Amino acid sequence: MQKILFDLDIYPYQIDYLGHVNNAVYIQWMEIGRIKLLEAIGLPIHEISEQGFVPVLVHTSITYKVPLYVSDRVQIELWLSELRHASAILQFRFRSDQQTLAAEGMQKGLFVDKQTMRPRRLLPEEKALFVPYLDTILGTNQ
Repeated sequence: MQKILFDLDIYPYQIDYLGHVNNAVYIQWMEIGRIKLLEAIGLPIHEISEQGFVPVLVHTSITYKVPLYVSDRVQIELWLSELRHASAILQFRFRSDQQTLAAEGMQKGLFVDKQTMRPRRLLPEEKALFVPYLDTILGTNQ
């Protein structure tokens, strides 16, 4: 299984009144991760709608472990824990530059028809693009 790994700087505008990274920033980092996943499988965000489907989020969950601060750098790790015909579950880990686990998250997304905005089953060749990022021990490939 492959994972998407990337590092980001933490900027002062991402810090809340308590002096650590605001919880909404993690959702923005997840968005960056999803874009990187789509790029990695050859479907950059500006081209994916040409395929006739678009990914739509239906659920986001984050568990915060320790805070991150402006002096930190965050490493984000992303993979799929489930891949179904019309949906996928993405897993995220956020680590400090000292490799301390700061947070874990997940997002569930649906693949929907661009015209109808109704769930759309991925074609076998589309689904195959995502498989390298699927944790086949825990995930489903139905």
